[in-house]
Amino acid sequence: MISFNNTEVAFRSKSKLQLRKAYYLFKLMGNPLLSTIGGNLAKVAIKMHLPVKGLIKRTIFQLFCGGESMEKCIPRIDELAKHNIKTILDYSVEGKASEKDFNRTMKQILASINFANKNKNIPFAVFKVTGIARIGLLEKVNDEKALNEEEQKEYDRVVHRINKICKKAHQHAIPIMIDAEESWIQNTIDSIIENMMRTYNKERAIVYNTLQMYRHDRLDYLKKMHKDSQINGYFLGFKFVRGAYMEKENARAQKMGYATPIQPNKEASDKDYDLAMEYACENIHGISICAGTHNEESLEYLVKLMKSYKIEKNNTKVYFAQLLGMSDHISYNLANDGYNTVKYVPYGPIKDVLPYLIRRAEENTSIAGQTGRELNLIIQEIKRRKH
Repeated sequence: MISFNNTEVAFRSKSKLQLRKAYYLFKLMGNPLLSTIGGNLAKVAIKMHLPVKGLIKRTIFQLFCGGESMEKCIPRIDELAKHNIKTILDYSVEGKASEKDFNRTMKQILASINFANKNKNIPFAVFKVTGIARIGLLEKVNDEKALNEEEQKEYDRVVHRINKICKKAHQHAIPIMIDAEESWIQNTIDSIIENMMRTYNKERAIVYNTLQMYRHDRLDYLKKMHKDSQINGYFLGFKFVRGAYMEKENARAQKMGYATPIQPNKEASDKDYDLAMEYACENIHGISICAGTHNEESLEYLVKLMKSYKIEKNNTKVYFAQLLGMSDHISYNLANDGYNTVKYVPYGPIKDVLPYLIRRAEENTSIAGQTGRELNLIIQEIKRRKH
């Protein structure tokens, strides 16, 4: 059975200095007040053009990001590859809203597919639909409200961008993962992705949707899509995550008076996550998956499922994924044992990826035990090296 407790394997790529730096950063993030104040100060400092970029670059950016451009991520990609870990480059620029910005982001995603095509250590590309589309428009389509002529043209441009990306991914045989977003725009996203899957997944899974298993309807959606793929003759690709918008989802449902799409408790999310993996392993000939989670129990369960269903460790229909800078004890031990393992490596200009970095810091603070676990493992390894 796989063990995630081997800190020698987990931190073999880190020098003593890097370990110490990670220790102090996680210690800082473990304090919710400091984490929030630090994040807000960083935003203000960058807006006022104060010289803090260097500090951010040497600390939190270095821990969670690969570089300011794809080219600058190459040393990190090569370093991970030495340990049998592949990379997914994630252009983590958020909060843009103009057509000019959307087209710029689309070009960046297309460039990342070309970049992956030339680098065997990058097996996937990834993007968020809200990086290339206006949220208000996606919401209106989701609510099945009639679009005026201008909005229809705008929506056609969104579909055109997504099609261009998926077409390029198909052309280079680089699978493209599309992130899940809030429930009030997700039906629109699902509908577009379903059409892309029917078009580009005829030979194998190229287009991957993302299922947030903290939603109580996603397991049924997986089964419904499997039936559709069997009827219409295409392959499915899914990334399974637990989810990232729980507080926002519950607050909106309460405010607007509709039933929340979120599971009643964590146990229900865990159960559906594991059932989804089991369903996929049972139907592995038609479903490719990426388990995007930092949950050790689920990953141990997936390893067990692979053995039960006689799925080879290196079968490209099953990938394990974690974020750069987090859960190295999981990624490095899985890779060391021969499983397909990838790290999400965010990149982009520091001022543009700051919202992403602040969210990472907040997530580490709010996820029960996340910071404590990271810290304990680092302490364990520091002690081990002293002996």
